[in-house]
Amino acid sequence: MVRSILAANTFAPRSDNRVLTVPSFFSSWMTGEAGPAVLGIWGFRTAAAVRKARRGGGLTSADYIGLGLTAGASAALVKSILSHHRAEDALRAAVSRVVPESAIDDRLGTSRISRVVPFFTGAGQRRITRGVQYANIDGVSLKLDVYEPTVPPARGQLRPAIMQIHGGGWMVGDKREQGIPLLNYMAANGWVGFNVNYRLSPKVKSPVHLQDCKRALVWIREHAEEYNVDPNFIAVTGGSAGGHLAAMVALTENDPEFQPGFEGSDTSIQAGVPFYGVYDMLTRGGDEDQEFVDLMSQFVMAGDPESDPDSWSAYSPIDQVHTQAPPMMVIHGTKDVLVPVRGARRFVAKMTEFSDNPVVYAEIEGAQHAFDVFPSIRTNHTIEYVERFLNEMYQRYLDSGDFAEASQSTTA
Repeated sequence: MVRSILAANTFAPRSDNRVLTVPSFFSSWMTGEAGPAVLGIWGFRTAAAVRKARRGGGLTSADYIGLGLTAGASAALVKSILSHHRAEDALRAAVSRVVPESAIDDRLGTSRISRVVPFFTGAGQRRITRGVQYANIDGVSLKLDVYEPTVPPARGQLRPAIMQIHGGGWMVGDKREQGIPLLNYMAANGWVGFNVNYRLSPKVKSPVHLQDCKRALVWIREHAEEYNVDPNFIAVTGGSAGGHLAAMVALTENDPEFQPGFEGSDTSIQAGVPFYGVYDMLTRGGDEDQEFVDLMSQFVMAGDPESDPDSWSAYSPIDQVHTQAPPMMVIHGTKDVLVPVRGARRFVAKMTEFSDNPVVYAEIEGAQHAFDVFPSIRTNHTIEYVERFLNEMYQRYLDSGDFAEASQSTTA
């Protein structure tokens, strides 16, 4: 993920704002989201420095000053780490709008260890099949990784699926870098995950990224039986550019404009969970600055917004909202300096106004862009509540009777 953000930033026009924004992102991202790891590194280096100083005859005044500063910074970092638990309050408040409190509490046992050991997200309860080709376009092999529960399904049992789309500014990124804690956790709770790669700009322009994601969705449905997946229930998620694409996949089901050559294929989605996504490419609410528009015009979009505003609108999730939009859980951090939170607020407001299905918005206080890349306390709270939201949507689907004959609940 670090490689993705650095690479994406090299494409961006240089300005004072850009120069300041990226360092501020990395400093708050690393200390805020990877706090326990940073604290451990500081502790190790401090201990090593003390041992070295003692071998040299004792600690100097400068050593004591350095130790004092480190202790102060460590105390502040511990306070920040403990504040991660407050994310649960926002998540519970959001999810409890559609999930009964009893159902939320009943599922706490599935994640108890992650509240004590932040790096546990269920990796030992899933198996991965890497590099499965889902399409070959003009000689380019498009691949995905499959995350399956280690416990085999019961006879005739079908499992819900979730498709993860990575971010990276539509220009970089890889399925091996993002969505890992969530996919591990979902697989540990009976879901089958698919982490998807797609062709990247500037080699391709919009809407190719979305078309490739839809091809992956079609492949998942076509191979559902192979992975014991219920083809009638597939959720989609992703962060940043992947959040944008996840929202677009969810909101443009069966749209022939985005399905060239496979117009008749089913690209419906039963639930969407976009993280810190871009929802208005035209930035009409001031969500992004002019640099974003310039960057998109030069590298990502097929045209510029002045001469071809319709294509920019068509690639904006906020313009694709409709009454039959699938259930959606939108997640964004208040400290996101790369994709400001006001864009998510506008998108959710429109979704809430028009959609007939549940719309949940979890605004995570203090969370930075890409906060969920690290399996931190805050990340673990988030993925737990995402699972509860998706499980509730799956249960509603099962209760409706609109499912494959052999399908059974995997999470009841």
